[in-house]
Amino acid sequence: MTRPAIHVMRLLRWGRTLARHGALRIVEENPATPAPVRRLCRIARFGTRQPRIPDYAAAFQEIGPAAIKLGQTLATRPDLVGEEAARNLLSLQDSLPPVPFERICRVIEESFERPIAALYSSIEETPIGAASIAQVHKAVTTEGRTVAVKVQRPDVRAQFARDIDTFEWAAAHLEAFGGEATRLRPRLTIANFKRWTLRELDLRREAASASELAQGMSAVPGFRVPDIDWDRTNGRVLTMEWIDGVKIADRDRLIEAGHDLPDIANRLVLGFLRQAISAGFFHADMHQGNLFVTADGTIVAIDFGIMGRIDRQARSWLAEILYGLTTGDYRRVAEIHFEAQYVPSYHSVEEFATALRAVGEPMRGKPVSELSVGQMLDGLFAITRDFDMMTQPHLLLLQKTMVMVEGIATSLDPGINLWDTAAPYVREWIRDELGPEAAIADRIREDTDTLLRLPGLIRRIEDMFPAKGGAPEAPPLPHIELIWERRERKGGGFWPYVLSAGVGAAAAYGALAAGLF
Repeated sequence: MTRPAIHVMRLLRWGRTLARHGALRIVEENPATPAPVRRLCRIARFGTRQPRIPDYAAAFQEIGPAAIKLGQTLATRPDLVGEEAARNLLSLQDSLPPVPFERICRVIEESFERPIAALYSSIEETPIGAASIAQVHKAVTTEGRTVAVKVQRPDVRAQFARDIDTFEWAAAHLEAFGGEATRLRPRLTIANFKRWTLRELDLRREAASASELAQGMSAVPGFRVPDIDWDRTNGRVLTMEWIDGVKIADRDRLIEAGHDLPDIANRLVLGFLRQAISAGFFHADMHQGNLFVTADGTIVAIDFGIMGRIDRQARSWLAEILYGLTTGDYRRVAEIHFEAQYVPSYHSVEEFATALRAVGEPMRGKPVSELSVGQMLDGLFAITRDFDMMTQPHLLLLQKTMVMVEGIATSLDPGINLWDTAAPYVREWIRDELGPEAAIADRIREDTDTLLRLPGLIRRIEDMFPAKGGAPEAPPLPHIELIWERRERKGGGFWPYVLSAGVGAAAAYGALAAGLF
C-alpha cells in the first residue's frame, strides 16, 4: 500500500507542473472552486513563470500516461476549458514522442516469444501514430498482407497503476469534503476511469471489442471496422487490417477527393445512434484521429480501447429522452428522469419539465452553428445541481462520445441540425422496440418465462427487493484511509505540516480530474 506521504508529494509535484504551464487557471478561475483550493492554486504557481496562454497538453504530457488520458478527455469538453484550450489538448490524441524502434521490437518478440521476422516480413521503423498507451507501425505480414501493428509502450502498466492509485486517494479526500464534491462522486468516477484504462491496457480486449462492433455494424451501409489478425495479436500487440483512407478531420482532402461532406456527417451521427441505442455497445473514443473515409466514402473506425455499454432499459430511456427533446415533450423527458431515479422523488416533475424547457427550447429548429454548446451544457449542469441529480458514471462515456460526434459532424457540415438528423431514427426505434407490437411480444415472453419459473415464488422474492433505478449497481470501492484519520491514529508527527497542503493539492487535482468526465 502506498504511504500517504508518497501521494502528497506526487500530488504536489503534479500541481506544480500544472501551475508552471498555466494549467491550474481552470481550477483557480472557476467560481465554484472552494476558496481554500483557490488559495492553494495561487501557492502552487508562486514563483513560476507561466505562459500567457496555458499549455495544458505539455502539462499533462509531463505528468505521465494516466494524466494524458485525462487530458484527452478534457479535449472533448470545450464547455469546461474553452475552445482554445480544447484545441491545445488535441495534440495529445496521437502525436506524442514515440518509443525507440528497438524497444518496440523487443516488446513484440518478448510477447510472442518469436523473432519479429517470423511474424512480419517488414515493419516500418517510424510510427504512424504515438499515443499514451501504445504506438502504431505499418507492416507487411509474412503472407504479404499490409497491416497496422499496435504495440504497447514498455512499462506503461506500472505507470498507470501508480498514478491511478494516487487518483483514487485524491478522489477519496475530495469526496470527504462533502457538498458539490459528494454529488459529483469523484471516487466512482475514478473507479470507472480505472476500469476503462485496465481494459484498454489489454490489447486482446481491444481486438475483441473491434470484432464485436464489426458484427453489430455489419448491416449498416457506409460504416465498417477493420479485420483483426488474431494470429498476431496478444495482450501487448494488436495487428489489424491496414486502412487506406483520409482522416475525417482533413476537410480539404475530403473535398478534393469528391466526398459529400453533409452525407458523411449524417451517416456518422446515425452510425453512432445505431451503436448506442440499437446495440447498446458503442465506440467511446470517436475523436477525429480515429475515423477515416475510404475512396468509396465508407467511414472506418479504429482504436477500440475504450468502448461503452448501455443496458436495454437505459437505452429505452435514452431514446425517449432524445425524442422528447426533439419534439418538445419535456413532460415525458422529466418523467423518465424520475422513473430512472436520476432525480430524487422529493422534487416536482412539473418543475423539472419547466427547467428542461428553458434549456431545450432555444436549441430546437436551429443549426448547430447558431447554438452555443457551452451555454447549453452550462444550463444542463445548473439543472443537475438545482435538482440534486447525482452524477451517473455509467452515462459519462456516452455523454463524452456524443460531444465528440457532434463536434466532428459540425466540422463537416456546419449547417447540420443534429435534432432533425436523429429524430427519424429515434422515432423508428421507439416504434419498433417500445410500440404496441413490441410491448405485446415482450409481455408474452415475460409471462411465459414467469410461468416456467414458478410465478408465486418468484413474485414473493421480487416483492422483497425494491425496484432499481436507472443506474447500475456501483462497483465496490477500495477502502482508503483519509489523511486526518491516519493522523488521529498515528498521533500527529509529520502530518500537521503536510495535511493542509496535501489535502488541498488532492482537492485541486481531484476536482480537475473529476470534471473531465
